[in-house]
Amino acid sequence: MAKLEPVLDAEGVNALLRRAFPQSPQQGFPQVTSVTPGRVRLVSPYRPDMLRPGGVIAGPTLMSLADTAAYALVLAHIGDQLMTVTSQLNMSFLRGAQPGELHAEAEMLRLGRRLAVMDVRLWTEGPDRLAAQAGVTYAIPG
Repeated sequence: MAKLEPVLDAEGVNALLRRAFPQSPQQGFPQVTSVTPGRVRLVSPYRPDMLRPGGVIAGPTLMSLADTAAYALVLAHIGDQLMTVTSQLNMSFLRGAQPGELHAEAEMLRLGRRLAVMDVRLWTEGPDRLAAQAGVTYAIPG
């Protein structure tokens, strides 16, 4: 695979996400904290409404962050193409995500002209105690 070089930094991706989702409250919206070649990291601040019965972070919240991380990774590498869309998301829940800041790291597995394939890992306790992992594919408009 050719070496991946981001075209946007974390600040640039956050600005695009704010533009793409103006209806989302900025407080509580996931923030891109780093962009490196082929990778992004995000953090989503903890909110009590993330919890499901049993006191762990709900699956839909984890899936939403996985999708947001994948979108951010694509945007970081292709720039202002907001119409790129999720075409596949497969989620594996590995352990209950304890209440706390929710972190995601997305890695680009393949970036083509029409598709981007990514691996996304999520945790609250630390990257060595993954709560979930997702395989995500995005379709890139032509």
